[in-house]
Amino acid sequence: MTKEEIAKEISGGNAVVGIEFGSTRIKAVMIDSANEPVAGGAFDWENSLVDGVWTYSLEEIANGLQTSFANLKKDVSEKYGVKLTKIKALGISAMMHGYLAFDKNDTLLVPFRTWRNTITGEASSKLTDEFNYPVPERWSISHLYQAILNGEKHVGNVAFFTTLAGYVHYKLSGKKVLGIGDASGMFPIDEKTKNYDKKMLGQFDALIAEKKLGWKVEDLLPEILLAGQPAGTLTAEGAKFLDPTGELEAGTLLAPPEGDAGTGMVATNSVTKRTGNVSAGTSVFAMVVLEKALSKAYKDLIDIVTTPDGSMAAMAHANNCTGEYDKWIKLFGEAIAATGGNVSKPVLYDTLLGLALKGDPDCGGIIPYNYISGESMTGFKEGRTLVVRQQKNNFTLANFMRAQLFTALGALRTGMNILFDKENVAIDRLTGHGGYFKTAGVGIKIMAAAMHTPVSTMETAGEGGPWGMALLAAYAADTKGQSLGDYLEKNVFKTAKITTIAPEKSDVEGFNKFFENYTKALPVMKAAVENVD
Repeated sequence: MTKEEIAKEISGGNAVVGIEFGSTRIKAVMIDSANEPVAGGAFDWENSLVDGVWTYSLEEIANGLQTSFANLKKDVSEKYGVKLTKIKALGISAMMHGYLAFDKNDTLLVPFRTWRNTITGEASSKLTDEFNYPVPERWSISHLYQAILNGEKHVGNVAFFTTLAGYVHYKLSGKKVLGIGDASGMFPIDEKTKNYDKKMLGQFDALIAEKKLGWKVEDLLPEILLAGQPAGTLTAEGAKFLDPTGELEAGTLLAPPEGDAGTGMVATNSVTKRTGNVSAGTSVFAMVVLEKALSKAYKDLIDIVTTPDGSMAAMAHANNCTGEYDKWIKLFGEAIAATGGNVSKPVLYDTLLGLALKGDPDCGGIIPYNYISGESMTGFKEGRTLVVRQQKNNFTLANFMRAQLFTALGALRTGMNILFDKENVAIDRLTGHGGYFKTAGVGIKIMAAAMHTPVSTMETAGEGGPWGMALLAAYAADTKGQSLGDYLEKNVFKTAKITTIAPEKSDVEGFNKFFENYTKALPVMKAAVENVD
């Protein structure tokens, strides 16, 4: 579309917006009627460790939302010369899981407990055993049950609990609802009914009956909606919350709020059976839409969640991915600046990450660990970062950067081994998106080696979740009577430009050698956690 045509759509209130709360960035993406990204705005933020809990304050959430939207408005004005006052459809997505608990007056009872926390091990284990269904530490129900087990006073006053996306959606619409994908990270879902599992709801209530808390868990959970269903409209209060200038009109259709797993599936056209995607940024997870249920529950290793339209998907999730090599690249940038050099951030990233392709297949024997936080997949409640090597190892910058990219996928591969080797899960297409893939030809090649399978990326991979959320909002506005899979295939990805790289034998062998050393040396990480405060 031409700039003039896009400007006309925006001024006519026909543009669609998706906003996603990532771990380090809140990003807004606007799409036109051709589903192409045409404007964006962002806000960088960081979680805080407060009293041993990873959290973001409600004030930070509001400021981040408003700033990212203000930057979107600014981008629209600068690119198209029009004001953004009306939106056709809007969707909110965010990092999944976690715990936002409110009383009957909508007062937050305890600081937001994010997915990054690994403080619910007892609850996770007991619920997994009780349900015979994987209930990870990150899940909202694990946080609620752990608070009950801990005897926390606030649990008797809980009237509603939800995820970050659910909370922001509530502020915009007044609706306590959640897309089924995000809801599947709160409590187990029954694929047949497309709702919370009734049997497990009863089991949970029986578990806590002696506590006499005065509520049933089903009454505290948000209502589940499927992709394409309306999830309310932007209220006058919600419009003011999103845009304090008062320029944005109320009445916008809102799509069901979703989690970043679901938006990643949408952004990579991976919502049908035998498709999968890898979302790699601050954290990393791989999703595979299942043909049949797994043979058993894999505690702390494999999650079962759903696509935004309710199909079951297996998720291997690792808390840590790019965060540590981001810090190393920043350090190298400081070193360059200290010598009087001046290199832009994109050039710095592309140059250093590009060196990884010149390293030895096995990284010269270098083994770094990127555990900024705990890593359930490999059994760590706390994280440390370190680099292990022998004097004989080939310690070069190329090998160091290759090792950083490899280790970013180490915990993930631990989970994928279960799906591929133990469950014989079949996959026709694995598509990657997120910051890990931004440097052309690098992340995709390393991912293919680590996953032992061809990996594809699309031109829109860098847009990731916020674009996926915008697509879900567009689908809610005009499903055209199609399933989500058909809608994406026919209206979004029909002419998509896709790059696919098959793994090279030497890279696969190199990663396997690295992974063998990575796994063997985990006791070193354990010693670091136990002895380094």
